[in-house]
Amino acid sequence: MIIQTAGEGEPRLAVMMYEHTALSEQFARAFGNERFESIWPHELMFYIIGNHDAGWADFDRDPATDANTGLPYNLVETPAQYITVTSRRSPDFNERHHPYCGLMSSMHSWGLYNGRYGLSRMVLIDKIPAKDRPLADRMLADEIARQKRLKAELGGKSEASAWIEEKHLFQNYKQLQFCDTLALYFHRIHPKQRGKEVFAHVPVNAAQDVDITVTPQAEGVYELSPFPFAASGAEFAFAGRLISADKKRDGGSWTPILQAAPTRWESFRLVAG
Repeated sequence: MIIQTAGEGEPRLAVMMYEHTALSEQFARAFGNERFESIWPHELMFYIIGNHDAGWADFDRDPATDANTGLPYNLVETPAQYITVTSRRSPDFNERHHPYCGLMSSMHSWGLYNGRYGLSRMVLIDKIPAKDRPLADRMLADEIARQKRLKAELGGKSEASAWIEEKHLFQNYKQLQFCDTLALYFHRIHPKQRGKEVFAHVPVNAAQDVDITVTPQAEGVYELSPFPFAASGAEFAFAGRLISADKKRDGGSWTPILQAAPTRWESFRLVAG
């Protein structure tokens, strides 16, 4: 779950991971133009981008409470005993659909703990307490083994040989990371608090990456430069639900609170810089 920022004392928008990945998939389907190569294999990549955090489903239904905020844990602040399980379940889910989806999902899970293969300064493994490192280390070792097994399986299929070629594999991985982190920009930060942000290592093709700058221009309008999508001015939307810490003062489960919370939609347009 993602807990969006808000002003002091204001309710916070809780975004379920399936809502986060739904926006990521919207970006994936729109990605590509004369400069930026579209995402392929199309349907498999759309599936994994739309389900890259599917392992969070059970935890999001009744999340644990962060004692520091009184709210559900916010994404990477989730304790290792929970997040290492979600990190394994997402590749499990995607592998059941297709080996390539499982491979890409496993890379996403492993990369989250390891600076996204050197593409990010955020290294989750450094935030894991020493007492919980064996949990994370076992999970990460299992994901490396999964990747080797799935690459071998895909290598035996003629249609998949181009997908697992290293440059293209990481082109797909970077496309997933861009769709994920762009969605996080909108989900993590309240509209009034969003500012300019740079997204590094966005692939133009398998051989070239660029940095993309996102800049708020007006209410509900954000400029991207360079622009990686098919149509300037395209509209996107996502949902969440408003919650506050005082709703949980009597203890118990978040499930009925989340079910009863009012849904809030946000729509926005992305324009070319």
